[in-house]
Amino acid sequence: MSHEHYQSCIAACVECAEACEHCADACLGENDVAMMVECVRLDRDCAAVCWQAAGFMSRGSQFAAELCRLCADVCDACAAECEQHEPEHCQRCAEACRRCAEECRRMAGAVIA
Repeated sequence: MSHEHYQSCIAACVECAEACEHCADACLGENDVAMMVECVRLDRDCAAVCWQAAGFMSRGSQFAAELCRLCADVCDACAAECEQHEPEHCQRCAEACRRCAEECRRMAGAVIA
């Protein structure tokens, strides 16, 4: 399937990756950084898999659906962690992760029956 079919999912992955990158950096500036360690780890994992998923879809990789299923799972984990923290950057990241997980599952379901 060509990358045009993936545009909404690619956009959600890029938006999520950017939110995760920002969240991880902002978490390092919080007063209690030790409390944010798992958030930073998951932000970094989530950003990495989102960037990869966007790339796989952009080039029409035969593995895009599989990677997007993994991306959705990582996004869910990141959202669950971010939702536990009060800072606005964590809340925005959680929202982006939830949107991305939904888009990735929709895309993966549409590609693989």
